[in-house]
Amino acid sequence: MAGKLKITLVKSPIGAIPKHRRTVEALGLTKMHKTVELPDNAATKGMVDQVKHLVKVEEV
Repeated sequence: MAGKLKITLVKSPIGAIPKHRRTVEALGLTKMHKTVELPDNAATKGMVDQVKHLVKVEEV
């Protein structure tokens, strides 16, 4: 069974390109320092890889 990823928004997406802003929003991160737990699958990892400079990721 795949685990979960704990993803926290640590840098504001205001200056980021629009695609990255939409990716952060699609991950469920709306405010700074908000944390969400998402399944550890290929789709989530791909989204996190796009915005790795804006988020902090931990395995749960």
